[in-house]
Amino acid sequence: MWYQHPVSIDIHAHCVPAEAVDLLHTEGASIGIEVGDDGSVVVAGRPLPLPLRHTLVDRDARLAAMDRSGIDVQVLSSWIDLTAYRLDPEAGARWSRRLNEALAGEAATHPDRFLALGTVPLQNPEAAVAELRYAIDELGMVGVEIGTRVGDVDLVSAHLDGFWEEAALLRCLILLHPIDPLAGIDLDSYFLHNIVGRPAETTIAVSRLLLAGLFERHPHLQMCVVHGGGFLPYQIGRMGRAWVVRPEIVASELKTPPLEALRQLLFDTVLHEPAAIRYLVDVVGADRVLLGTDYPFEMGDPDPVATIEAVPGLGTADRTAILSGNARRLFAGIG
Repeated sequence: MWYQHPVSIDIHAHCVPAEAVDLLHTEGASIGIEVGDDGSVVVAGRPLPLPLRHTLVDRDARLAAMDRSGIDVQVLSSWIDLTAYRLDPEAGARWSRRLNEALAGEAATHPDRFLALGTVPLQNPEAAVAELRYAIDELGMVGVEIGTRVGDVDLVSAHLDGFWEEAALLRCLILLHPIDPLAGIDLDSYFLHNIVGRPAETTIAVSRLLLAGLFERHPHLQMCVVHGGGFLPYQIGRMGRAWVVRPEIVASELKTPPLEALRQLLFDTVLHEPAAIRYLVDVVGADRVLLGTDYPFEMGDPDPVATIEAVPGLGTADRTAILSGNARRLFAGIG
């Protein structure tokens, strides 16, 4: 099997297959997503802040970048903005199906180099469950990528109990990725929407899920939080203190200490600082950390293997686990 061989597996890399782009050019208006010749994208009448960049689509450029950075296998997930939760529920379900089939087709072009994560229409919870099953059982995907909010609704309030239950049953990967970072807050200056906004958006979302007891109720849920978990692993002591001193608020749904719940999650390595990865490993354990690049975005890690090699005091077994072993074990347990 493929997962017995790779030395490095990139768990966090984005892709928009050419097949999906062609579909949007020809049928996008009927779906609710339009792509201009200049790469501009409008979803449900709202222009996206960034254009569709060619590196998301260009397979040869992707493979060349993988070779340069020492990545054997890349797990393809969609550009998060194209999860398109603001589409109406029926259109969202149709788009998820078409995008997933395109992503699975892209992965099949190089089955020794690519795996795929699907997308699910969380604005349509019943369809999201059905699409998750289809992605895993029919398309052979290893999980799905989800955003931190469903439109203007947080994940705790989005009526997703059935989805979480199914994901836990399948033991597939759920990649949690920030979307629409800190809407309503001015982050236009100094690139703050990316430097601060994205990890803060993630921190809020995963904190809500953790404090709502999601991971206690579903101990087999395999959720990986990108960008090293946002800010939460590095402030988990603060949450733990709040759980002790304000239990009527913080411990109302979470019965175990926050640090214990945090250690049920998985985290990628996109932190840009080996010492930060060292701290993450110390807090959650090397078995909860997965290699990531965030390809092809500028805030990704262009040399992730070297980053892991530079982590202070990381032994051979832990290094191997982070580079590929943890992902191989995770993917072998799906189904």
